[in-house]
Amino acid sequence: MARLQDDEVERFHATSGRVTGWMTVAVAVAVAVGGVAYLDEGFPRWLVAAAVLVGVLAWAAMLRPALWVHGEHLVMRNMLETTHIRLVAVEELAVRQVLAVRAAERRWVSTAIGRSLRRTMSSGRRPAAGADGRSATSVKYVDFVEDRLHRLVDEARGAAGIRPGSPEQLALPDAVRRQRAWVPIALIAVATVALLLTLLV
Repeated sequence: MARLQDDEVERFHATSGRVTGWMTVAVAVAVAVGGVAYLDEGFPRWLVAAAVLVGVLAWAAMLRPALWVHGEHLVMRNMLETTHIRLVAVEELAVRQVLAVRAAERRWVSTAIGRSLRRTMSSGRRPAAGADGRSATSVKYVDFVEDRLHRLVDEARGAAGIRPGSPEQLALPDAVRRQRAWVPIALIAVATVALLLTLLV
């Protein structure tokens, strides 16, 4: 697949924390629902509030993160914000335990894609997935994602005639745009206040 058009979206499914996230949310919901059912029998209110807070945090930290490319932007949705990075503005990127992208002289991180610590320690260079004609299914998915992102970044910089780290790249307007994620922020704030109230009252 070549460069994406402005209205095209290429999504990459998350590889980190999904199973743990769903298990944590399930346990938190079970504790909260069971606690509400047995409040009249002395079940601690603070434990219900704590379960709600843990569930919200697990969802925001482990299930909400996502990664996709929309036209000329790499989009990283994290726990409390969504970051849009122009592909042409990317100075370098690498996938270790998380995806780390350097742009606008700052380091941006996505927890949606990552390797295990063992794989990270043994990985010494950028993979060349697909270079020998293999399909994405015949290589590790994380390697495919890293290679695909490198290709999209290289194509975007090549089309614009911009070298990584050049003054032209550093001077790009709107290289990075950040959006606060008000829904998880509000949910965490409400759950935290509820827990504090149950502890104080």
